Amino acid sequence: MARLGILGGTFNPPHIGHVACARAALDRLELGSLLLMPVARPPHKEMDADPGAEHRLELCRRAAGGESRIGVSSLEIDRGGPSYSVDTLQVLHERHPEDELTFIAGGDMAMSLPAWRDPERVLELAQFAVVERPGAPRQAIERAVAGLVGSERVRFFPMPPVDVSSTMVRTAVAEGRPFRDLVPDAVADYIDEQGLYRTAVSA
Repeated sequence: MARLGILGGTFNPPHIGHVACARAALDRLELGSLLLMPVARPPHKEMDADPGAEHRLELCRRAAGGESRIGVSSLEIDRGGPSYSVDTLQVLHERHPEDELTFIAGGDMAMSLPAWRDPERVLELAQFAVVERPGAPRQAIERAVAGLVGSERVRFFPMPPVDVSSTMVRTAVAEGRPFRDLVPDAVADYIDEQGLYRTAVSA
């Protein structure tokens, strides 16, 4: 039985915080491997300055390129439309029935878990691992999910603090400011090669 982690997101673009989160999850959760899973379209929000799903997929491949245990999945992009986690986990379960799945989320996402599509099925299909960060206390998250069947499958893991966001990267690129310390080198190279994020973005 393999232990497989899934780290989803818009990855617009992937940055050093995403890579640090993936590494922390692999080590702290004792995963065998982890997939970066870029969404086709987030179900609950608009995406600013989206260069297109294929660019975001390639950016993830660049971000994961030097990491032997980190892969990239195009499952949600291939499916198209809004990306619901329960659907993704169901497909992964069908494809890899012997694998133990772990879905990785930030504290803000975990707080909203009861409002997700079929959250109890999510918890049935996968362990739900929450990154511990300031601003989303563990106790508040535990209270938020306490009424769900399977809430005992929610666990927490720490990661080093990394003060960077995709919005920060896009804004720096659009304003012509240095951004290479915010993203993996291969991601920075691709942004430059393709001329991504050159226009002003909203916060």
